[in-house]
Amino acid sequence: MRIRIVDAFSSRPFTGNPAGVVLLDSDAFPDTAWLQQVATEVNLSETAFAHPLPEGGDADWALRWLTPSTEVNMCGHATLATAHVLHTTGAAATGTVRFRTRSGVLTTTAGDDGTITMDFPTAPLTPVAVPPLVADALGAEIRSAHDTGPDVGDLLVELADESAVRALSPDLRALAGHGGRGVIATARAEDPIGGYDFVSRCFFPAVGIDEDPVTGSAHTALAPFWSARMGRDSLIGLQGSARTGYVRTELRGDRTLLTGSAVTVIDGELLVKD
Repeated sequence: MRIRIVDAFSSRPFTGNPAGVVLLDSDAFPDTAWLQQVATEVNLSETAFAHPLPEGGDADWALRWLTPSTEVNMCGHATLATAHVLHTTGAAATGTVRFRTRSGVLTTTAGDDGTITMDFPTAPLTPVAVPPLVADALGAEIRSAHDTGPDVGDLLVELADESAVRALSPDLRALAGHGGRGVIATARAEDPIGGYDFVSRCFFPAVGIDEDPVTGSAHTALAPFWSARMGRDSLIGLQGSARTGYVRTELRGDRTLLTGSAVTVIDGELLVKD
């Protein structure tokens, strides 16, 4: 059984967000405990597991995502990584792949330029009061806070400026007690010609990820948040982690298109099967 490590939302190795990808040759998932053991062994923010589905249905592959400690409802970068593997290995029969997931059927489409566009549900944003625990843990002024709904499960907080986002050094142990998946911190880009419209960082210590390098699912919330403020449906987000990565977003009502590149950096064999 092949196992690959793919850097998503980047065209250069060792940047973007690495994800494990395991394409199963069975018609069903192995026991969840085994999937979790593999994800824990890989020890990346997410490992994706996929198996083919019968022809004629609403999806081509079944897909699940696991962190080192739990299964999640939605993951953008591991979906991008899986689509990349399917296309680069010839396992995908066409440029479009439909995945059956815990968040419904998600479609990915490969572009002629090597990028992959994912069609995800737009996160519903609900303004909420700033939780004192989050404000204290971040140690930064929070201008607004929004709940992102059950699929994403994060608190989105707007900070004063890009410098404040980049300077964050949160109390991760305290932040883990907030509940939900984690916190998305964001601000408008400071340089209008810098090549991106907004910046973000994502912290998920409650699910075993202190800081996620580049988070596709978070951009289903960042896209409507910033599109409403900037008056444009198409934007580019920079996730300002140490590895960095870019996500192109296009808001289409209750759907958000996320576009990025990916590169395979490790291709090996998983010797232990369930």
